[in-house]
Amino acid sequence: MSANQQTTIDADEIARFSAIADEWWDPSGKFRPLHKFNPVRLHYIKEKVCENFDRDLADPRAFAGLRLLDIGCGGGLLAEPMARLGAEVVGADASSVNVEVARLHAEQSGLAIDYRATTAEALAEAGETFDAVLNMEVVEHVADVSLFIDACSSMVRPGGLMFVATINRTFKARALAIFMAENVLGWLPRGTHDYDKLVRPDELERPLTAAGLEVTDRTGVFYNPLTDRWARSRDMDVNYMVLARRPK
Repeated sequence: MSANQQTTIDADEIARFSAIADEWWDPSGKFRPLHKFNPVRLHYIKEKVCENFDRDLADPRAFAGLRLLDIGCGGGLLAEPMARLGAEVVGADASSVNVEVARLHAEQSGLAIDYRATTAEALAEAGETFDAVLNMEVVEHVADVSLFIDACSSMVRPGGLMFVATINRTFKARALAIFMAENVLGWLPRGTHDYDKLVRPDELERPLTAAGLEVTDRTGVFYNPLTDRWARSRDMDVNYMVLARRPK
């Protein structure tokens, strides 16, 4: 990449996650919140993909024939379930350490996943396209949200989908997702999230729309301490997910 090219990479963020990469698959380790969060986002992804591509929700190989990108894939917590559903999966992460962890775990699990240490803009520049792009818990860690969304959106095929999950920039999110989660409950290492880098829904939807995608669904996600589970909610003040589609 030449010196005058824009990039979405935040070196400090990459270093932070690379330092704890060996804990990706430990459900009680530093990525415990993502393990707890996975069921609700997996159900949402499967439901919306099946709805969009007219697939049977009960089919264990419902994603067969679909090409899917998990951008910012980390250790592969989403990429592996997508592969089990039959999708051809490309998992991309700017951290080569994360990619090696993900690749090793996939091999041990007998899954064929195309993991790459690369960026969204590099994939877009190479002309890669996908039926669905998973952009989950990534935008709050990139250096340029609009550039990142534009690069990801350019890879969505006509009729295809992009899922985005992130944290809203509200005082409620500062209190719950940062102060409580990082400083009180210890769910995440301190400094995992920077309040100023959190993204409001309108800040996310503007670049999606500018890139030619149509926002078709929005949902909040909340944690119930009584059941120790995450569930969808109308409340988008903290965690939320947005679904966008490129018209055919």
